[in-house]
Amino acid sequence: MTSIAIFGAGGRAGRAITAEAVSRGHTVTAVVREPARHPDLPSAVRGDVTDPASVAAIVRGHDAAVNAVSPASGPEELARLDLDPEYFAKAADALVTSGVPRVVAVGLFSNLEGAGPLPEQFQAFARAHTAGLERLRESDADWAMLTPPALLSLEQPRLGRYRLGGETAEAGQLSYADLAVAVIDEIEKPTLHRARAAILNAD
Repeated sequence: MTSIAIFGAGGRAGRAITAEAVSRGHTVTAVVREPARHPDLPSAVRGDVTDPASVAAIVRGHDAAVNAVSPASGPEELARLDLDPEYFAKAADALVTSGVPRVVAVGLFSNLEGAGPLPEQFQAFARAHTAGLERLRESDADWAMLTPPALLSLEQPRLGRYRLGGETAEAGQLSYADLAVAVIDEIEKPTLHRARAAILNAD
């Protein structure tokens, strides 16, 4: 049994990853900004993924940490957000210096090679994501970043399988449930070390 701290556990990806980890018998600490807003997450604790002291305290004794955090709850809120350009870089720094043995992060499709740019109102978000990836690459930590396609669906069923690509964008789709399968697989039996990979449906 593995102990996993999941940052952003209240979001779409985070909830799917939490559910997958629990279903496999792992011990989960669900990290959210406001635990009172998530009564369905009994293991929820308050935490800020950009705060090194908070992250280090939460991950102490854990085998892995997942960064599934989004600074906004949807595209409309994200478009209005005055995002700190160092948000994801600070998160990467906090995680890789925390002492946790393994970090798995969820990436952004538009940052893959060959992906078309996001609309102007989301480009600051994409640049911040890129800065986070670069900070991971500069570290000596054992990390992996899984980057789902633009067509990421809550409605599609869990297939329990997926295909890992490389650094180049590919057309495809994926369910949040299968993204979660891949994230937990990368904790149970790591295949990516200090690397990013696209992830797509196997079919």
